[in-house]
Amino acid sequence: MAVDGPSGAGKTRFAGRLATALGPAVPVVHTDDLLDGWGDQVTFWPRLEEWVLAPLRAGRPGRYRTYDWEAGCFGPEWTVVEPAPVVILEGVTSARARIRPELTLSVFVTAPLATRVRRAQERDGGTLSAYLEEWRRGEDAHFAADATAHHADLVVDTTPHP
Repeated sequence: MAVDGPSGAGKTRFAGRLATALGPAVPVVHTDDLLDGWGDQVTFWPRLEEWVLAPLRAGRPGRYRTYDWEAGCFGPEWTVVEPAPVVILEGVTSARARIRPELTLSVFVTAPLATRVRRAQERDGGTLSAYLEEWRRGEDAHFAADATAHHADLVVDTTPHP
């Protein structure tokens, strides 16, 4: 399964709730953990493929090193992803065209830009605003070229209701 969508839309929360609903043995792989900094928004996929997806397809545990955003490099410890009937990929570009044929379910989580910006500022304390502005341009370009929302099995709008 993949939970995709723009920054601040609520992907992480949705993926966590989905995993909880499916059972305790459902791993969630956050693609942000595999990014090699801000410039790796779309190009991280070979790392995800080699470290996680290929081993899981072969019935072996996948593993990845989590990127340390403060240090600017991958940490030394490996996170193991055990093979499971369901694995959730969560993050921007996780439901991209390349993986679609393998997905049982693809979810595109969305919200209005103002809501997403507010959430990101609350989450990050406003310290990443300049990076996120560039990030949003990149994700917008990716989603337009990939037609991610159009191909999703489910689109979830997390707009808060009064």
